[in-house]
Amino acid sequence: MVVDMCKGVQYLNEIKDSVVAGFQWASKEGALAEENMRGICFEVCDVVLHADAIHRGGGQVIPTARRVIYASQLTAKPRLLEPVYLVEIQAPENALGGIYGVLNQKRGHVFEEMQRPGTPLYNIKAFLPVIESFGFSSQLRAATSGQAFPQCVFDHWDMMGSDPLEAGSQAAQLVLDIRKRKGLKEQMTPLSEFEDKL
Repeated sequence: MVVDMCKGVQYLNEIKDSVVAGFQWASKEGALAEENMRGICFEVCDVVLHADAIHRGGGQVIPTARRVIYASQLTAKPRLLEPVYLVEIQAPENALGGIYGVLNQKRGHVFEEMQRPGTPLYNIKAFLPVIESFGFSSQLRAATSGQAFPQCVFDHWDMMGSDPLEAGSQAAQLVLDIRKRKGLKEQMTPLSEFEDKL
């Protein structure tokens, strides 16, 4: 979302569509890994525009708005959102230890455990990051001697706690992996590339 907080800026109405286009471009391809940005709000506080209308066209304003959005993103302590599965597991009581062990290894979080009435089976509900789900089913079956049956469904997006701009963090490694997969330069574009000196 872009919010106009400007007061008394001349010609602002002429560039609003171009600023929105620059915002849409930047939010579709974020500065970290060219992934969609979610849950963001940018406040436009001040604008300095050229007096000649020819210098206020979309060709000048759209790329500038995109660079401003990128610079704002990098200075605002960005975080990554990761997709999270809702995992439902059915298993007998003697397999619960193996289930909890595998979920703990995979950063899973159990939030409900109930015994099914009239049966020796338990229903376990947990949240599991999608990136940790690869090999989850086979590990779970190995840990429970084939007694656990998982079902994974996308549930929500969750914010990663680590800083993607801090070298060595889990989020930074994820950004690096995404950039490699997309064929981008491994090194993110530094903030100084988006800052213009007046």
